[in-house]
Amino acid sequence: MHDFLYNLVRPALRLIDPEQAHRLAIVTLKRGLLRPTAAADDPILATRVWDLDFPNPIGLGAGFDKHAEVIDAMFGFGFGFVEAGTVTPQPQPGNTGQRLFRLDEDEAVINRFGFNSEGLDAFAERLKARHAAGAHPRRGIVGANIGKNRTTEDAAADYETCIAAVAPLCDYVVVNVSSPNTPGLRGLQARAPIEALVGRVLIARNRAAEGLRRPPPLLLKVGPDLDEDQIRDIAEVVVDTGVDGLIVGNTTVTRPPSLRSPWRDAEGGLSGRPLMGLATECLRSMYRHTDGKVPIIGCGGVSSGEDAYAKIRAGAALVQLYSALVFNGPGFAVTIKRDLAALLRRDGFASVADAVGADHR
Repeated sequence: MHDFLYNLVRPALRLIDPEQAHRLAIVTLKRGLLRPTAAADDPILATRVWDLDFPNPIGLGAGFDKHAEVIDAMFGFGFGFVEAGTVTPQPQPGNTGQRLFRLDEDEAVINRFGFNSEGLDAFAERLKARHAAGAHPRRGIVGANIGKNRTTEDAAADYETCIAAVAPLCDYVVVNVSSPNTPGLRGLQARAPIEALVGRVLIARNRAAEGLRRPPPLLLKVGPDLDEDQIRDIAEVVVDTGVDGLIVGNTTVTRPPSLRSPWRDAEGGLSGRPLMGLATECLRSMYRHTDGKVPIIGCGGVSSGEDAYAKIRAGAALVQLYSALVFNGPGFAVTIKRDLAALLRRDGFASVADAVGADHR
């Protein structure tokens, strides 16, 4: 039903500036004008990662709900988990000018938002509201994606500040070191900087978790443009330090020659269907270098159940999507889950966990 409604309004949405269309979607969900209720998940999709029980492995990636405004509404569309953010300690407007481009011919998106954020206080208050009695009851697993302010020189200090605020309010925390739209951020993926950063954020997470039943898993989100040496360095740091997980990958600054849209050379990070191959190969390599010891969330280019299955076989314990919703509607997760369940059964797997890393066996 939601896909049917989306197809009706999609032509009109294409006449609106992409960023305004996104904001319209958030406002619609926030005001309760659309109240989705997805059917119960196929039991074969249930999986357990970090001692958390996911009803299905398909999550909403960071970027859609930057300010933690519509978390529960998105669970209604059938996502197994929802990641809000990226949030920065202080409010910041992000980049100026046009910041979001739809590449319709390629089923791709380019964004150059630059961590636009309402700031940590507003973000944390919305997470707190989900825990308040009778207000926005918790319906699923929620991640908080954190970043640094553009002008901050001590990046780790910003991450520490965010962790202190969100760790008691979410199920996992993601340290985003891979957005191409914040100057210098991706430099944190080099070995020495990431070792120093990981040491500090793990201490901050453990401190923030004092008194909690369990500390929220801490994940690093890395980009798909890493070379083999960089992947190996990150893998070794993650395994040696005890980071709980990885998200591979973020948007790419590369531009495949297959792109046809007039917006193909727009500045920013490319996501959507053209990213699938690059991001999945990076994931495959990361799984190999970590020897499958660290759970990985695979994202980048997921546009079908077959794509989600390919990520899982390459080594992803969980999968995220976002850009595909622009072209297929917010209820697209239901289609992906249905097709993923069929593929698991076709190949004789009893669960998602059984299929993780199958391509490496």
